[in-house]
Amino acid sequence: MFFSEEFIRSVEENPIVGIVEACNMGNQRLRELESHDGWNESEHELLWEVASFLELVIETNQLYIDIVFPEATGEIDTNCKNLSSYVNMVKEHFEGHSIKLKIDSYKGRYQTAFKAAFAYEFSQGDFDRIQSLINEIRDHIVANNHLEQDHKQRLLRRLENLQGELHKRVSDLDRFWGMVGDAGVVLGKLGKDAKPIVDRVKEVAEIVWKTQARTEELPSNSPNPMIGHNENT
Repeated sequence: MFFSEEFIRSVEENPIVGIVEACNMGNQRLRELESHDGWNESEHELLWEVASFLELVIETNQLYIDIVFPEATGEIDTNCKNLSSYVNMVKEHFEGHSIKLKIDSYKGRYQTAFKAAFAYEFSQGDFDRIQSLINEIRDHIVANNHLEQDHKQRLLRRLENLQGELHKRVSDLDRFWGMVGDAGVVLGKLGKDAKPIVDRVKEVAEIVWKTQARTEELPSNSPNPMIGHNENT
């Protein structure tokens, strides 16, 4: 398998950047395999694998583009030319989007370093408590025997990403509210067995809401509309 499981996981998290990186990796390997006698079997195999991987990522993430996946023929030369063209067109299509995402990521990293920039800031006590709760949520997910393995791995990766980007000052709270959505899915799948996870997610959400409300200068007693304040429940 040309693409490692670690790389595949990174593509799941950021498919557009991953598509461009997959094209670059394929082209780099193609240059290493290049011979002076035309297309060879190794290049043929590699191009089919890279192109098929790209097509799967595009379909899975519904990134529909006006580039047609090439049909197989009985000629290696024809296949390789068509596949190479497909890989490069896909790269060209997504490269601009990938660069913009990287720029946004860099801006996000540095934005919170500037005190003048808008940011949400946790108290030290709240920050430490969120760290502890995330660790507890991770432990409960690992120990749960009723979640499908794929779902469990997705949740653990999201927790890892959240914890990796967690600082006292953050430019947005999107990942936290995404975790609330994840908790809803777990609750739907596990019912009462999800309670240890959901309870901790609720506590994280309350801390996040308190921080957001304070930053946005809402009244101190403003209820959290996301969890636990629905009068119909």
